[in-house]
Amino acid sequence: MWRTLTAALIGGIAFKLMHAPVPWLLGPMIAVLIGSGVLGGTLRWPTQLRNAGMIIVGYTIGLSMTREALKEMSYQLPTMLLMIVLLLLFCTGIALLVSKLSKLDFKTALLGSVPGGLTQIIALAEESEGVNLTIVTVTQVIRLMMIIVCVPLIVFNPIFGAPHQDSASELPMTAGLSAGWGGLFPELLPFAIASVACAVLGSRVRFPTAYLLGPALITAVLQLSGLHGPALPSLLIDAAQLMIGAYVGLLLKPQELTNKLRTITLAIGSGALLLAGSCAFAALLTKLQPVSVPTALLSLAPGGMDQMGIIAHEIDADLSMVAGYQLFRTFFIFFAVPPLLRLLFSYSRTKAEKARRAAEDH
Repeated sequence: MWRTLTAALIGGIAFKLMHAPVPWLLGPMIAVLIGSGVLGGTLRWPTQLRNAGMIIVGYTIGLSMTREALKEMSYQLPTMLLMIVLLLLFCTGIALLVSKLSKLDFKTALLGSVPGGLTQIIALAEESEGVNLTIVTVTQVIRLMMIIVCVPLIVFNPIFGAPHQDSASELPMTAGLSAGWGGLFPELLPFAIASVACAVLGSRVRFPTAYLLGPALITAVLQLSGLHGPALPSLLIDAAQLMIGAYVGLLLKPQELTNKLRTITLAIGSGALLLAGSCAFAALLTKLQPVSVPTALLSLAPGGMDQMGIIAHEIDADLSMVAGYQLFRTFFIFFAVPPLLRLLFSYSRTKAEKARRAAEDH
């Protein structure tokens, strides 16, 4: 475990110095992956540490469910639902194309294409039977890197990101932002106890990504009931990402990645298609709602809510709309996508079983 921690710290520090996106998640993940290849099977990382990191991340997501964000979401609900359904259908089409071109199973291609957060998609892939976790992670990491690098270049472009008249809201973007240690206690105690309890209970009843969803839900409920949840210090958020990144790094098996060049090429291609689709849906959103193109793109871009919120603040976009759309997509993927995927995978298994039996009868 100490070897794994050392490798994870080196990776996180290196990625931080390189100003890489989400350095304390990607850095430990890649460093532990390299370390496991060099040191063989001597690296270990307890599942309990990964779960602790997931609880912390879930809490920060729940903090962003403020009354202001919910009010904005209620106004835009029909349009939000239309946009997320179109985006998910588009991603399903990309997954079908990737599975045909790479002869990859559809489940793995679909989880690699779903525009969710890296943490929850990896957790969902780990829970799904018959999914190649390495391919899902590689595809999701490449997509994340492309979104984080390309979206700022697009919105800061003088043609695409021209000055606009949106009124910037003062919605607090709690998720992804941090605070000091002074104001944590005793306000944090009820949230900590409730988050851990909901995470454990959710895992026992087989709730999807329970260690992430349980804390996110109970934190949102407690906040809406009148309790104030303090923002966490950046050191704690970085530590949570390291706990998750180190665990995922040990899960990755590069030797299982067949046709490496073709897989990476298709991952880049699918990421580019997803980015192009997001731009097209952003153009459609400007026709349905009186918003600028940069605001629409930041609202629909399948990147992290914290990164999109920071960019929105920098260009004086409508921050409440960006936060509302990003939150709705996050929670829709949390709640709707796992059961939909399970239904789809169950249908695929049943269909394959019927085909096998029919072939045996003949």
